[in-house]
Amino acid sequence: MQHHHGEPWQSPDAAKVINTEQDAIDAAHAVAALAMGEAAQRDRQRIYPLEALALFSRSGLGSISVPAALGGGGLSYRTVAEVFRIISAADPSLGQIPQNHFGIIQFILDQGTAAQQRDLLGAVVAGQRLGNGGPEKNTRHTRDVRARLQQREEGLRLTGEKFYSTGALFAHIVVTTALDDDGAAVMIFVPRLSAGLTVIDDWSGMGQRTTASGTVRFQEVTVDASRVIPLPTDEKPSLRGAVSQLIQAAIDAGIGRGAFDEACEFVRHHSRPWIDANVERNADDPHLQADVGRVFTELHAAEALLRRAARIVDECRGSSLTAEEAARASVAVAEAKVLTTRIALKASEKLLEWGGSRATLSEHGLDRHWRNARTHTLHDPVRWKYHAIGNYYLNGIFPARHAWI
Repeated sequence: MQHHHGEPWQSPDAAKVINTEQDAIDAAHAVAALAMGEAAQRDRQRIYPLEALALFSRSGLGSISVPAALGGGGLSYRTVAEVFRIISAADPSLGQIPQNHFGIIQFILDQGTAAQQRDLLGAVVAGQRLGNGGPEKNTRHTRDVRARLQQREEGLRLTGEKFYSTGALFAHIVVTTALDDDGAAVMIFVPRLSAGLTVIDDWSGMGQRTTASGTVRFQEVTVDASRVIPLPTDEKPSLRGAVSQLIQAAIDAGIGRGAFDEACEFVRHHSRPWIDANVERNADDPHLQADVGRVFTELHAAEALLRRAARIVDECRGSSLTAEEAARASVAVAEAKVLTTRIALKASEKLLEWGGSRATLSEHGLDRHWRNARTHTLHDPVRWKYHAIGNYYLNGIFPARHAWI
């Protein structure tokens, strides 16, 4: 399906460490500029953004949320969210590839021992990418795990099959879940080139076409016991879900912004006005101008709630996280995700409406914005965000703790 240019998971280029917000934003803009040029062509032909992904890692963006004490940038989640929003406005498939990388970093900080943090986050600071050995396709729900980590005479062995494995094809370390011999759920970190680990490039989604979110198969894969971290019980407060969802929302906000900007460009230069408007340019149609104003107001609102959510997540960071703080962070992010979901879908659909029939021509590739929005926003149902928000403010009930809320 895919034409590769080298193997992106092999020894990474030496990575910089970014320790100021401005340097991170500048690096994100550089990655976005590189990615934007051929985004429509890559989407059409399922060509992976390997060059831009390499720049993402080489520039140091992969370690900006790693604490400075562990060698990383020690930057805020406000900065992380902005980085993802900027890159996703250019190419949300590129934005999604390291999506799980940052959620896993937070998991290591929450649950890993000091030695595991030094080991795994040291690899991240050196430029290695963490890829997702995702949930399992043929189970009752996303937390139904059939993969097994078994103790043999010769050591630990992992067997199972995963899907929605975003970033695994491009990872240096594949991260997945399994049940151990006691039936306890664990997170396992496996080198990408391990014997018995196969990444199958079978993602066929209509959108986010170059995320390679397909199958990962583990067949008696050797596992280093020092790279196994028990998954927490639901009783222990964590920011992992809020961080994961914040990045999801940032990607959707980026899709909305990218669609809106391309819509305005298309209206100005490529579309014709409706005959009854009696104007020379489509951009001078007062009804279209009002519609653009409505959508831009909603886009600004979504971006504002995204920044607010990131600020609240940052306020709740720390070693003494309480259930109240975890809930506050999750609800704030849920509020942002409601609006970023809506604007990603709305802006990408309005792009086609404002541009008229010619906006649907394949040569322009404008349909990719809606396909990306519709695909990425299906990660988890936004109707349950409304429920979580309402139950919190009405009844004081904290949201269920998942890796995605």
